[in-house]
Amino acid sequence: MTSRKPLLILKTGRKIPSLDPIPGDYEDWIAAGMGWERAAVRVIDAAAGGPYPEPAAVAGIAITGSGSMVSDQAPWMRKAADWLVGAVRQEVPVLGICFGHQLLAHALGGRVDDNPRGVEVGTVEVRLTEAAALDPLLSVLPARLPAQLSHRQSVLELPPEATLLGSSAMEPHQGFAFGSCAWGVQFHPEFDERITPCFVQHYREILAERGRSVEALLAAIRPAPESRGLLQRFGALVREAR
Repeated sequence: MTSRKPLLILKTGRKIPSLDPIPGDYEDWIAAGMGWERAAVRVIDAAAGGPYPEPAAVAGIAITGSGSMVSDQAPWMRKAADWLVGAVRQEVPVLGICFGHQLLAHALGGRVDDNPRGVEVGTVEVRLTEAAALDPLLSVLPARLPAQLSHRQSVLELPPEATLLGSSAMEPHQGFAFGSCAWGVQFHPEFDERITPCFVQHYREILAERGRSVEALLAAIRPAPESRGLLQRFGALVREAR
């Protein structure tokens, strides 16, 4: 196992303190959802600046969520973005999740900033496009599915030549594909109904300022097992690339 290429998880942030009672962090939930043993997974702390391996040395790359904002363009974000562009050029499978989706879109020429519709958080219906039904990754998902969301920023403009794969009421760019093996999804397929309420509470004040009911959002949270199929499928694609 260890002599073969690992799955690389680019850790761009840490879970919020209210999630401390739930074991693990973004990278653990992602690896578990993909069915990869932790011994076969390499985690790089992006905020620490790497170091980064040659993209060809890994079987695939997953980029985690984060409390950071892509629009801040911290030096570590620019370094990570440059490395991701190289990985995409070498056709290494890449999956960006939430912040990772935004960072990947930015790296490939898209535009990221605050979502003008406000914070999108809770269990949300995601609607996939017709293109998603033919996509190697998202074709495993139903055309409409519940998904767990928590974000303030969005991909306002997709990268040139990217293919739109999904949307929601508050977010026109829930998913995209770029080339043959790079994807971004705004939703969190690694989250479950234990995790999402903590993010609703985290945004309580911001939501109240926009006149949105925290209680209604909490009451609407439900399991979203369909979205985890995306992690399982990506994990399988990466195994094939090893």
